[in-house]
Amino acid sequence: MGRRIEIGILYSRSGNYRLLSESCRSGAMTAIADINADPAIPIEFVPVERDPQGNIDGYATGCADILANSSARHIIGCITSWSRKEVIPILERAGGTLWYACPYEGFEANEHVVYMHACPNQHLVPLLAHVVPRFGANGFLLGSNYIWGWETNRVARDLIADAGGKVLGERYLPLGEVDVSRLIAEIQATRPEFILNNLIGSSSYAFIAAYAELAERDPHFRPERCPILSCNLTECELPALNEAGNGHLSVGPYFHDISVADRQGDSAPSIMPASSFEAAAYASVRTLAEILARNPGAQWPDLPQAFAGTSFRTPLGDISIDPQTQHATLPVQIGRIEGTAFRTVTLTKGVAPDPYLSRYDRTETFGRPRLRVVS
Repeated sequence: MGRRIEIGILYSRSGNYRLLSESCRSGAMTAIADINADPAIPIEFVPVERDPQGNIDGYATGCADILANSSARHIIGCITSWSRKEVIPILERAGGTLWYACPYEGFEANEHVVYMHACPNQHLVPLLAHVVPRFGANGFLLGSNYIWGWETNRVARDLIADAGGKVLGERYLPLGEVDVSRLIAEIQATRPEFILNNLIGSSSYAFIAAYAELAERDPHFRPERCPILSCNLTECELPALNEAGNGHLSVGPYFHDISVADRQGDSAPSIMPASSFEAAAYASVRTLAEILARNPGAQWPDLPQAFAGTSFRTPLGDISIDPQTQHATLPVQIGRIEGTAFRTVTLTKGVAPDPYLSRYDRTETFGRPRLRVVS
C-alpha cells in the first residue's frame, strides 16, 4: 500500500448543472480508484468529499472545511466560474490548490488554481474561426446570467466585430430558467447566421428543444443553415436533449469519438471517458498523482517548478501545463451532435493556452477579406 494522501473533492450532486458535476466527479473518483489500484504508483489517495448541493454559498464553506479539517491541500472541484471565484480567497488564505476541470471564460491566472480545461483561445476563438466562413458572421448571443455567460459573450462580441459581423441580439436567463419563448421570438425576428449558446443546464436543454421546434417551422434555423454553437456542451448532457441537438456544434479538448481514437493509433489514451469534463477531472487527479509521487509535500508554491518541462499522459493525450499561468496545453476538437454522441469535425493537437488572448491575431483567425464557403 502506498503513502496515504488526502485529496479534496468539491462537486455538487444536485442543482441546475448536476449532469456536468456528476461527470467531473465520476472522472475524479475513477482516477482515484485507478491510482490506488496501481502498484507502480507509490501513493494512495483518500478522498475527502463535500457536496455544496448546488448552493453557491456551499462552495466556500465546503472548501474551508476540507482545508481546515483534513490534511488535503489539493481540491478537485467546482463547475461554474462563480463557484471557482468563491473558493479562491479560501485557497489563498489556507495555501490550497484547486484543480479546475471545466471550460471557462479566461482572463484569470491565479497561482492557487490549475486550469485543466479550455480557455478562450482553445474554445471560442477556434469555434468562431471554423463557423464564420461557413455560415456567416452575424450572431445572436445567449447566456446564463452570471460570469461565464457575461464574459464569454463579451469576448464573442469583439471576435464577431473582427470577423466583420454584427451581434443581432444578446440575452440572458437566470440560472435554471426554462421559459425561452421570448428568446425564440427574437431569434426568429432577427434571423442570425449562428447562435452562441452560453446557457447552462436546464436552461440550455429547454432552449435547444424549442429551437428544434422553430427549425421545423422555418428552414432558416436548421443546423445546416443556422447552427447553435456551444463551448461547454458535452456528451453527458446529450441524453437530456432527446436528439433535439442533432447537427449543432460544440468545441472541447475531447469527445468520446471512437473514430478519432482509431486515427490516433498508439497515441490514443488508454482510458476513454464519456465527456471532456470527465476526462479533464481524471487528468487532474492523474497529473497530481505524478507530481506527488515525485515530491510528496508539493503544494501551491512548488507547482510551477513541477510543471516546467514536464509532459503528463492523460485521457486528453499528452499534455503540458504552462508554469506561468498554470493552464494546460490541450487539443481542440469541434464536434457535431449525432444523437447521444459527437462526430469530430476538426481536431488540432497541442494548442498552447493564451488565457488573456495576448497572442490573438484577427487576421490569422478570420482573414481579410472574409470569404464564405458555399456548398
